[in-house]
Amino acid sequence: MVGPGSSNRLLAQLAHLGLWLFSLTFLLPLGWLLLRSLSPEGQPFSLGGLTLDNFVRLIQGPFGLGLRNSLWVGAWVVALGLPLAALLGYALARYQLGGHTLRFGVLATQMLPPIVLALPLFAIFRALGWSGSLWGLVIAYLAFALPFMTWLLMGFFRTFPRELEEAARVDGAGSLYIFARIVLPLSIPGLFAAGVMGFLLSWNEFLFALLLSGRESQTVPVVLSTFITQRGVLFAQVAAGVVLAVLPVALLARVIDRYLVEGLTMGAVK
Repeated sequence: MVGPGSSNRLLAQLAHLGLWLFSLTFLLPLGWLLLRSLSPEGQPFSLGGLTLDNFVRLIQGPFGLGLRNSLWVGAWVVALGLPLAALLGYALARYQLGGHTLRFGVLATQMLPPIVLALPLFAIFRALGWSGSLWGLVIAYLAFALPFMTWLLMGFFRTFPRELEEAARVDGAGSLYIFARIVLPLSIPGLFAAGVMGFLLSWNEFLFALLLSGRESQTVPVVLSTFITQRGVLFAQVAAGVVLAVLPVALLARVIDRYLVEGLTMGAVK
């Protein structure tokens, strides 16, 4: 006779099996990429023929420059965008700056398809002489990352206890002092989450990098696209490039995963 306990265990095992099968749909492509990146170009995969030549060739070629460019652009987007997003997000959350119209405007920028702005932005940057420079990419990415980081931090600041700010105000502290000495130190998870998301937006972006970058300012996605040649796709080098592109992001997410999850969820419970 099968009791309720046995039925629950069977259901739990079936649920775990389903989750494992679902996870395999994501893990198998990554496993294929890793194995393909270790195989010589144009040769079938074999355990005896594993090599790191694809990675060495990439680092010594344009991909190495693209990797440095992506890191440089992403770091500046976070360094410039995060303080502005924190100030604007706090003003929107606490002082209702601009009212509903400004908040909707910030959100609306995330709803526009990038292709709508691609050609106008290209024409403006070309007229200003910013096309082909890394600073041009930083400015273009800031235009998209700043509203997203602002919206994320605004939700986070709304969950911040008002009692702490009111207590500091009773002691004579001004708004700027409260923001800099009380709110920001206690908002590290939200700042980490916003910074990581801003970095990922610029790290993964392809369309604007393709239009606005030059030979010396290409980022990782643009360099990877050059491996699709008229003679075919260089699968091994593309796979090695993807592995190298994913590695910094995976390490970053692993180091700050606690802050990232906490920051993303705290702004979502209000």
